[in-house]
Amino acid sequence: MAVSIEVRFPTKTTEKPVKVSVNGVTIPRDDIVREMQNHPADKPFAAWQQAARALVVRELLMQRAQALGLSAEPLTEDGRRETEDEALMRALVDSEVAVPEPDDATCRRYYDSNRARFRSPDIYEASHILFAAPAEDKDASAEARADAEAVLATLQDDPDAFAALAQAYSRCPSAAQGGNLGQLTLDQVTAEFADALETMKAGELCLTPVETRYGIHIIRLDRKVEGRTLPYEAVAERIADYLRDSVMHRAQAQYVARLVSAAQIDGVTLAGAAEHRVN
Repeated sequence: MAVSIEVRFPTKTTEKPVKVSVNGVTIPRDDIVREMQNHPADKPFAAWQQAARALVVRELLMQRAQALGLSAEPLTEDGRRETEDEALMRALVDSEVAVPEPDDATCRRYYDSNRARFRSPDIYEASHILFAAPAEDKDASAEARADAEAVLATLQDDPDAFAALAQAYSRCPSAAQGGNLGQLTLDQVTAEFADALETMKAGELCLTPVETRYGIHIIRLDRKVEGRTLPYEAVAERIADYLRDSVMHRAQAQYVARLVSAAQIDGVTLAGAAEHRVN
């Protein structure tokens, strides 16, 4: 299991990088420079500070592991083998950071309080006729809207003509299927298209043409299948994993913060919250 360090601290500005040390152990400048690639920032010095802080936390963990006399064999996960330092940090976290297992009652409370998170999305079966026009081309958009309004008026008098009119006018590949888009969820379409679908009932046409970045649409909602809340048993394992990771994340952050508060750190300020994450 690989260990990575993520540290978030307020940025403290100084004129230039200075010597960084942890309990008398200097962090080599070259190591900080190499670490900078993992901490993109607007300014090079901000990246340098972030890299220095990450290496300071890493050094703190290594010093603590060595003080405890820990050792660990590197593991391989997803084809990647831990470095010896990563293995040692993993052993330290396993040894000193207690993470209680979430029990069934805790998982059920989370489920009951967050049922919306475990609801499958609504499914919409819809058809449309697209009058393509770039949004930035005002003349083309106006012409497309006029055409759409004329076709929509025809459909209001003769709804059964939708497929034929889609084949004749639509500039979407779905025209070959009479405008049928198949089954959709709201996150698969533009916000404007989604808003229109949410206001419609099965069998209805949109009241007015709908404009998106693709052009002007006439939309028909053919069918809607309501989403359903998944039973607790189907998501219990996922909830337990989430709660376990959440507790572990907080416990690791608190552990690193304790190490920071007890250490002598020079050259960089670690004031604020520290986060240590095990991947």
